[in-house]
Amino acid sequence: MESKLVDQFHFSSVVSLYSSNRWWSGDTVAVVTGANKGIGLAVVKRFAELGLTVVLTARDEERGKKATEKLREEGLDNVRFFALDVSKAASIKTFVSWVETTFGGLDILVNNAGVSFNDIHENSVEFAETVIKTNFHGPKLLTHSLLPLFRLSPSISRILNISSRLGSINKVRNHNIKATLQKEKLSEEEIEGVVKMFLEDVKEGRWEREGWPQIWTDYSVSKLALNAYSRVLAKRFEGGRLSVNCFCPGYTQTSMTRGQGTHTPDAAAEVAVSLALLPPHELPTGHFFLGFGPYNQSRL
Repeated sequence: MESKLVDQFHFSSVVSLYSSNRWWSGDTVAVVTGANKGIGLAVVKRFAELGLTVVLTARDEERGKKATEKLREEGLDNVRFFALDVSKAASIKTFVSWVETTFGGLDILVNNAGVSFNDIHENSVEFAETVIKTNFHGPKLLTHSLLPLFRLSPSISRILNISSRLGSINKVRNHNIKATLQKEKLSEEEIEGVVKMFLEDVKEGRWEREGWPQIWTDYSVSKLALNAYSRVLAKRFEGGRLSVNCFCPGYTQTSMTRGQGTHTPDAAAEVAVSLALLPPHELPTGHFFLGFGPYNQSRL
């Protein structure tokens, strides 16, 4: 997947972007996971302000309902809530069935739900299985389950995975793992094999010497796998009517960073929504967008 520099000022003229290239309507359905707070909530709000029908999902039903009620109090009646825990297959199955019954399909999926149990300067892998399950296996299963429901009309449907530059291939020091993930014809099975190898290394206490990313290791590996899966999926639908991209929002002030960061969730959401709503003739696929900062182009 190609990494592409995103200048935050490139999206500052949003009035022009949204008015002259508006391809969506109130019937356009966008699903956002992990959206009761932070970037996810900000993305839901921006989508709703622009007139889409938005499904706010959250693992915690009470918090999700409160977030939805608050948006409705602000006049955003086009937001719906449904409880979804991406780490549980049964929850995903129930949600997908509800989407099909309620809307008949969807047009945009923003995989935002994610967890990390490390503080900024810590690096524990105590909860590696939970991190992998929530940040990689969950979004993958949800995406796979929703694929038949993407409407593919009247415009290109879109998947935007909220990822991280910590999951870049250059963070991996193990040459064999690197070689596997850089294969031209990388398969989902090979990605799963890399993830399984990581969890086994964690279980056996050898993860530190096996060349895995050194910062927020479990989180980084989960995003490494998500990026790789996104590349595989983008290639599968290349030339079709489904776009798959990743976006790294950078160091954002969220609960995951304990409120630290260089910018707000609203600022990150503005870029994410702008990417998700790019006009069909400008919409790429298989790209990794780096949001805030002077990053160079590279390949995962």
